[in-house]
Amino acid sequence: MQRVAAALQALGARHAPVLLDDAARTAQQAADALGVALGQIAKSIIFRRLPDDAAVLVVTSGDRRVDEAKVAALVCAPGQSLGRADAAFVKAATGFSIGGVAPLAHARPPVTLIDAELFRFDVIWAAAGHPHAVFALTPTELRAWTGAPAADVTAR
Repeated sequence: MQRVAAALQALGARHAPVLLDDAARTAQQAADALGVALGQIAKSIIFRRLPDDAAVLVVTSGDRRVDEAKVAALVCAPGQSLGRADAAFVKAATGFSIGGVAPLAHARPPVTLIDAELFRFDVIWAAAGHPHAVFALTPTELRAWTGAPAADVTAR
């Protein structure tokens, strides 16, 4: 959480991370704790790009499911694929444990995509590096701070 707080401060963020009373390991838990719509939770989903072992971060709306084929089409060369990232890979690549993966301040910069569905909301909430910590931001800030493109990455 300290790494995320420092990154947010360096970026001039308006909101520092806040600690929730209960863990918010799932988007639903976070939405319930914050009293916001499920879609306002920016889930950080990590995949493993198999050819080069790169972490691929998809920041998606809490009420949507990521379509792995769409993500692969955007971040893999033809004939390459994505794999699931286990807890050890997520921790090594991001520096965060599953359930607290922030969209920024990673140990190694991931390949990042932002779900265009997040732009339905004025304010979204993301994990701040710990299962009890979250921070508020706008989708536009998320795009600016990560340098990631917004894309159609969800299943219909």
